[in-house]
Amino acid sequence: MHDPFDELIAALNPERLDENTFIGQTPSTSLKRVFGGQVFAQAMRSAQNTVEVNRQIHSQHGYFIRPGDPNLPIIYNVDRVRDGKSFSTRSVSATQKEKVIFSCQMSFQMPEKGFEYQISMPECKPPEECENDNERWSRISESLNPNNQDKPKLHRAKLRSIEMRSVDPIDFINPTPKAPKQLIWVRASKNIQDHLGLRVHQAVLAFLSDFNIMSTSLIPHGISILNKKLQPASLDHTIWFHDEFKVDEWLLYQLDSPRTSSSRGLNRGSFFSLDGRLVASTVQEGLIRVRD
Repeated sequence: MHDPFDELIAALNPERLDENTFIGQTPSTSLKRVFGGQVFAQAMRSAQNTVEVNRQIHSQHGYFIRPGDPNLPIIYNVDRVRDGKSFSTRSVSATQKEKVIFSCQMSFQMPEKGFEYQISMPECKPPEECENDNERWSRISESLNPNNQDKPKLHRAKLRSIEMRSVDPIDFINPTPKAPKQLIWVRASKNIQDHLGLRVHQAVLAFLSDFNIMSTSLIPHGISILNKKLQPASLDHTIWFHDEFKVDEWLLYQLDSPRTSSSRGLNRGSFFSLDGRLVASTVQEGLIRVRD
């Protein structure tokens, strides 16, 4: 059996077809759609390969346009919009069968000194005192469908490549309305080799930032992401990087949802390192349509 984390790292190294075109593959999965975090991260890695190494990505804004087919390769076309004295801008479109499934823009900057301020890291119990979400999710999956017939619905593909530990886990079986907040400890399931550098740590964080975020907007409504009447889908996703970090060390993912309306939920996330630094922020709006 292939190691899920090794498969993820391989997927986050798109093959270069020419100066501005890359091809990405999807690791083996039981899901019928490509995980949005994968496309988001592969687009980032493609653009990174067109920017000087002394410029680091500081923001990425993307829209999910069509569901991706995990059985087909994804073509990433990079537009080198501008290279200024300290900033570079890139636009990336991801296509399958000549149709765009994802589009985004990224900005890169040469690191520089300036004003610094941040909010405080929330206090909570450490990851060592929290249950492994992967193990809890396996129990939920088995209890809901012991024959595993709904595996694509219940199995979060490639979650084993990321270790997650919820401070106050969501009850997916019997959800009740609560404040739309989550605290989740996250890290890569294996150490990332030093030679891969900060860019890979950023891509892995971008990948995992798509886990759990949409479910935050469902919490105040007392509805589970597993509800068969629910039609969930990521509509857009944005991430900002504020500081250097290592994604193979524990990060606290603080999530909240300030608003749901028009069958959409807005979700916000902050990543804190163990020493209390706010290293990245993310925002996503998701479709949370309830069907008859």
